[in-house]
Formats: sequence, C-alpha cells, structure tokens
Amino acid sequence: MFQSFKASTTPTDGPPRLSALRAEMERQGVDAFLVPRSDKHQGEWVPARDERLAWLTGFTGSAGFAAVTQNQAGVFIDGRYRIQVKDQIDTGVFTPVHWPETDLGDWLSEHLKAGAKVAYDPWLHVSDQVAKLEARLAQDGISLIPSDNLVDAIWADQPAPPFGKIDIHPLEFAGETSEIKRQKLAQTLQNNGQRSAVLTAPDSIAWLLNIRGSDIARTPVALLFAVLHDDASLHLLADEKRIDSALAAHLGADVTILPEEGFAAFLGTLNGVVRVDKSSAPQQISAILASAGIEIAVAADPCALPKACKNPVEIEGTRQAHLRDAVAVAELLAWLDNQGPAPDLTEIDVVTKLEALRRQSNHLVDISFETICGTGPNGAINHYRVTEESNRRIQSGDLLLVDSGGQYRDGTTDITRTIAIGAPTDEHRACFTRVLKGVIAISQLRWPKGLAGRDLDPFARAALWAAGQDFDHGTGHGVGSFLGVHEGPQRLSRLSTVPFQPGMILSNEPGYYREGDFGIRIENLVVVQNAAELPGADAREMLAFETITFAPIDRNLIDLNLLSDGERDWIDRYHGEILDKVAPQCSPATQEFLARACAAL
Repeated sequence: MFQSFKASTTPTDGPPRLSALRAEMERQGVDAFLVPRSDKHQGEWVPARDERLAWLTGFTGSAGFAAVTQNQAGVFIDGRYRIQVKDQIDTGVFTPVHWPETDLGDWLSEHLKAGAKVAYDPWLHVSDQVAKLEARLAQDGISLIPSDNLVDAIWADQPAPPFGKIDIHPLEFAGETSEIKRQKLAQTLQNNGQRSAVLTAPDSIAWLLNIRGSDIARTPVALLFAVLHDDASLHLLADEKRIDSALAAHLGADVTILPEEGFAAFLGTLNGVVRVDKSSAPQQISAILASAGIEIAVAADPCALPKACKNPVEIEGTRQAHLRDAVAVAELLAWLDNQGPAPDLTEIDVVTKLEALRRQSNHLVDISFETICGTGPNGAINHYRVTEESNRRIQSGDLLLVDSGGQYRDGTTDITRTIAIGAPTDEHRACFTRVLKGVIAISQLRWPKGLAGRDLDPFARAALWAAGQDFDHGTGHGVGSFLGVHEGPQRLSRLSTVPFQPGMILSNEPGYYREGDFGIRIENLVVVQNAAELPGADAREMLAFETITFAPIDRNLIDLNLLSDGERDWIDRYHGEILDKVAPQCSPATQEFLARACAAL
C-alpha cells in the first residue's frame, strides 16, 4: 500500500512541545515565532523533516501556519480545514484562527506590545510575505527579525533530509527536450534584460530538465535549487552522489552540478540582473543577492506558465492515463454497487480496494495524494484522511465521498465521486444536483481568450447561490503532467487572475458540505482548448474545456426536476462516452454495472 492509515500526530504531543518552543524563544530573546507549513521550496507537500507545523501543533493540513507568543498560539487555517483542525490540535493551548479573514499582522499586533520581536526562518517565508508583514508590524513598533529555526532547535529526533533517486523523464512522455526548453526560457531572459533566473520550485526544475524524483511522497520531484542563465546553461545544486552516469549524460554539458551546501555562496557570484519570483522564492535568496549588490528583477518563475501549457504529447499522455484510471474507478463503483444498500465496509476498505484496482494496470507509480474517503459526517471534512482511529463504517443512508488520483508516467489523475449508500434523502438529491449543475456549467463554457479563473468561478456556484449555499474551496486547481496534482499558476478560483491558455489542465470540482452530516463533491479534470467555430460568431478567439475524466455520476442522487433539457443532454452524452471509451476495458460484471449506471436519463 502507498497509503498508510496510521495517525501521524496526536493532540497530546502539542502542549509539551509548545512549552519547549516558548522556552527556546525566551533563550533567544524573541517574543513570537512563526511556524509555516512549508519547506525551502514552498511546495504544498513537504518531506518529514519539514513537517514542523504538524510536529508542533498536530495539524496535518496542506496549508496553514502557526504564530506563537508567550501567551497565545494561533493555528491559522482556511475554510478547507476548519473542521479538521479541531480534531487534531489541543484547543486548550492552541487556538484555531480563521485565515485569511484574520490578518497575521493584525493578530500579532493584538497580542504583542510595542518593542516586541517576531522571529522567523527566512528560508521558509517568501519575500512578498515578509515585506507585507514587516510593514504592518512596524505601524505598532514591532520588529520582524530573521533567525535560525527555533523548532529545529527543540526537535531532537527530527528526520534527516530526503535523498531520493533522481530519474530521467523520457522524451516519449515529456514531448520536448530539456535543451529546447532551456533555449526558449533563455530567450525570455534575454528579452527582459536578465542574465539569470533563480529556480526554487522542484516541479519547475523537474519539468525544465525532464527529470523526476522521489524526495516527497505522492509528487515525483527532487528537492533541488537551480539557476538558469541567458545562454541556456544551468547550474543545478545537488549532491553529486545523486547524479549517476546516465543522468549526467541526459543533463548534458550545459548543466553544471554544484554542491547543495554551496548555494548561498554561488548566488553571491552571479553577475547582471537576476530574476527572482518573490511570491515563491525564500526571502533568504533575495537577502543574499541584495547583500552582494546584485540587481534583482522581480518576476514570475519563468517555468511556471510554459509548464502549465502542456504540449500535445503531454496532453495525449494525460488522456491515456485518465482512461486507464477510469477503469479502476469503474471497477470500484461496480464493486460498491454489488455490496447492496447496507455494505459491510469501512472507509479503509474502500481506500484499500481502490488502490489495489489502480495497481492492476501495472502502470501506477504512486497515488497522487492521500485518498479522501469520507462517509457521512467525515465527507464534510474537505481534506479528510482516514486513519485507524477515525475509520468509520459505511452505513445505509450515508453519502460516501471518494476523492483520489494516481501518478502514472504519462499523466496525473484526480477524480471525485459521491455515492449514495442505500436510499438518499430529497435534501441529498437537491444538494447533489446543484453541485452537478455547477460541474456541467463549467464543462460547457465558451469564453473569450483573456479571462481568468475569477471570471469563470461563479458559473460553478450559481445554482448553489440561488439556494443560499456555497463551498469554501476553489472550484479548481491546475494539474501537472506526472508532477504535482496541484499546480499553478492557473486556477478556477475567485482569487485567480491568470488568464487561461490552451493546454492548461485543471480540475472542475464544485461541492457542498454540511458539518456533522454529509459532504458532496464531483470532480473531473478538463483541458483548455480552442473552442470550435460557430456560424455567425464574432471574429474573436474563444476557449473551451475538454473533459478528460470518465466515471459515472450517481443517477440515484440526481433530481431531474432541477435539471434543464440541456443539462440532461450533457449527462447522457457524458455517460455515452464512458460506455464507448471505458466499458470495453472493464470486467464483464463492471460492464453490466456501467450499462445501468450510464443509461440515458
């Protein structure tokens, strides 16, 4: 099993560790310390060594941070984690803080006096965050100071840094050589008068060099830094023991390997204007460059947008990965259906079965994230991870939410289906159908080129809004090509201003959650493409989505009275594609199930 069901934290560990941190703060002469959920690379997933937030507080969500003073310890979490955090931390010593509604600077100013010192590890915070917080605290006479990491100072058994194998990502999956990618980006640097660009995002480096790694679970990257130059050469900061002869030959003569521990010194030797993405690069990088008198050009990671716009080889590979993945999901749904209205199953049983079915293809490299399988009230926890302690038996009348994905050499998948166990209530069906209307609305959209996620996001919520309902996560995130299941800069979100471009892959996943009762989410992945021409249309570029996820939507949860004729037609066409593309690859029993599950409405 890739997935473990052991709870990695317990609330009882928090109080003594918090006391130890406060003692260390006193020794260092600081009044507060910031503990982010990040490593030097600012990725969503971090290695065990960098799980400082979870180690200190017990909170294991993929986003959030803690701010610790001598009298207060706030755990800042967004809408996805407000149920989860209450189960994972000791609320007697830690206080959940709703973020971003509560600004960190305002919170610190409320709990500290003028003259207080707030310490932070400059390798774990980006420059934009630091500048904003520093300016806010200065208004109240509070100083923000860089320091060594105080959690590391008290974490006696902190794991060692990861040292996973680095693999070549073959051209048959990458679709373009590293040399061509580097030449294109070097031209971008030249056009902007920049000599070099500091690359800190592991998925950017993996994409640019056509390599993959195993330093963190679920995301096939190596945790490396690199510097790209305007002549298409590159310096890669990596332990030479990780670079075997085949990998060295693949990287080529224009890629120079430097020891990781020499990164700071190497930065100080750069000449000319250096490009830094201050929204993702550690603040310490800007500090090193500034102290060396090197001019910084603040600009986006030059790999981010080209990586997001998949080439035809990557798109076709992702299509094939999704068809392969669809067979496993169809087999799971058929298996669940065969259990009857009162299955003798737990959440762990479902997770274990699904992973086993994905493995049957012999193409699965890893799951793309910890499977979210929540029945009844657990389904209302957006990023619920089942453990042996939380494992709930599936009961008749439950809604079962299963959000899962796989990492395959040719693509990354992510799919959510909500299944009625036994007979659903009218309220279940009404809420589910409103969510489904959002999925269909996004799937059918045509829009003028230049629009961004914030422009499209309302279409996914309109039916819910009309009923006075909503959900507290984005409608969709970008997805990588055998890389991160969450990838920027593209998002389907009211916060996203990045215009959509052909080749971008995103999730389409509206939901609805009722704490203590049920959760609903339906998720397909979509690819941005040029829209088909229409007679009489304006002479303007239009874009549309191609849906590449194929698994039946539970007909038992659909209230036909809430659907338009066009929405019913979309569902019938979608289910027809499943019968054409997926059913022939399934077992006879699953083919029979699909014939029923995909029957015309």
